[in-house]
Amino acid sequence: MHDVISAVGLRLRCASLAVLLALAGCGARDDGRFTGYAEAELVYVAPGIGGTLETLAVARGQRVERGAALFALDTAAEAAARAAAEARLAAAAAQAANLRKGRRPPEVRAVEQQLAQARANLEASTAQLARSEKLVEQGFLSPLQLDTLRAAKERDAARVRELEAQLVVAREAARPDEIAAADAQRRAAEYEVEQSRWREDQKRRAAPVAGLVFDVLFRVGEWVPAGTPVAALLPDGALKLRFFVPQPRLARIRVGSRVEVGCDGCAPGLDAVVTFISPRAEFTPPVIYSNESRSKLVFMVEARPSDAARTALKPGQPIDVRLAAEPGT
Repeated sequence: MHDVISAVGLRLRCASLAVLLALAGCGARDDGRFTGYAEAELVYVAPGIGGTLETLAVARGQRVERGAALFALDTAAEAAARAAAEARLAAAAAQAANLRKGRRPPEVRAVEQQLAQARANLEASTAQLARSEKLVEQGFLSPLQLDTLRAAKERDAARVRELEAQLVVAREAARPDEIAAADAQRRAAEYEVEQSRWREDQKRRAAPVAGLVFDVLFRVGEWVPAGTPVAALLPDGALKLRFFVPQPRLARIRVGSRVEVGCDGCAPGLDAVVTFISPRAEFTPPVIYSNESRSKLVFMVEARPSDAARTALKPGQPIDVRLAAEPGT
């Protein structure tokens, strides 16, 4: 990724670097002007996941609006993973809903019928015991038979209680712990779907800002590593000026100072406002540091051009800068 970005940046600086080298040893001219160049603040758009470039919707020099499609990598594997995750989500959601319903209506009706039969048996055994007790009192039946009838009644009563409990269970949902576990599985499946969609979206990129397609770095069919830019955008107004101020004149310029800007073929009256002054000295072009040559030390200064200057200048274009307070030549 660093090599790709460096290659794009190199294109921006070629023209201005040639001018700066031609002015070797002349960080500031005798007329009080400083040498510099216009630099683009590019936005590099890269996929989050590597893959083969399948679609390239823009070309170099084309203007795009924010949200416009730029490129797409192959998403076959991600689409399949998303479909599998959605299927797991559907299964988990159905399981969670099923646990809240209890048994099916036919199963509930079957338990109800069994309960009705058990209650009828209980009524019959209760009536049989009552009749037998009267016969025993009248001497027509042996008391020993009452034990058998009482046991039959208790058996039928127990069966009724059992089926009543089964009917309650059949009408109720599953246990709270089972429902909670099913809900957790459903949520996990939802997160898997979100993650699969995110991975799929990482291979499709839209313009984050409106501007110009400054460069396209891959062709359709090429493999694009994750995080490697496919397109470089120049947003509207994303242009700054860089120029170099010699050490003796550095005290005359500060952040917020207005400077006059000139270039070959530009209309007069262009200006900019200083936004940054480098705290570190550098040599442009390189010289051997000594007490005699320390005046050739320069500090890089950045300025934000006015609307008129921004329209007139192009990335990499050499410029001349003069402090607004200095007299013209």
